[in-house]
Amino acid sequence: MGKLTKEPLKYFIDKHGFDISKIDKVVCGTKYSALLLKNGNIGVCANLSYNVTPMIDYLENLDLNKTEYRIILNAYFNGKFNYSNYRTKTGDIFDAMDFKNYKNIIMVGLFKPLLKKFREKNLSISIFDRNKKNSCLTDIALEMSYINEADAIILSATTIFNKSFLNIINNTKKFCDVFLLGPSSIMNKDMLKYRNVKKIFGAVFNKGDERVLDVIEHGGGTKEFLPLGRKIYI
Repeated sequence: MGKLTKEPLKYFIDKHGFDISKIDKVVCGTKYSALLLKNGNIGVCANLSYNVTPMIDYLENLDLNKTEYRIILNAYFNGKFNYSNYRTKTGDIFDAMDFKNYKNIIMVGLFKPLLKKFREKNLSISIFDRNKKNSCLTDIALEMSYINEADAIILSATTIFNKSFLNIINNTKKFCDVFLLGPSSIMNKDMLKYRNVKKIFGAVFNKGDERVLDVIEHGGGTKEFLPLGRKIYI
């Protein structure tokens, strides 16, 4: 069982601080926001339809109650930490996990390529997503009851900025494996101290590769910018 109970973004601010002088550039598209740190690191975070201002100055008045600040902050820690994991392995979630060992799997946040892999292997999975409409989704009203009974949860990293992360993991049963997933993932080992979080799957990009920022600024999503980086996990 994990030991951390503080909301992740607040936890990382308290432990590592937030230094806007280290940010070189911020861009915001319709699907993602991204920032370039002065050391060349690139951080990204999904927007989930929120309007985010691509300005650095306003970050001086950081407000963790405002979603657009949380998105930029998530991208900041994404860029700060995702390059510094000496134990990082390359691969996606299906490279690292054998889901045949689980009986009750749910996905919080629809990842269509991953769903395709589950279907190809004839593995059953229930999916919840508050921001999308799709015939594959289970009624959102049932989400918490499914979370209570799951033995494996594939959890979108966007739950960190939208404040649903703690509520989800704190409602998992004792023997449940939680896998945090998505390019928005903050890949710091302290995330593994939260209740039941076993692995974190994210992405990293070549330092200073402004192609990533250009794609995001012009409305591109994971299909367009993930090929410019590589999938990693801890």
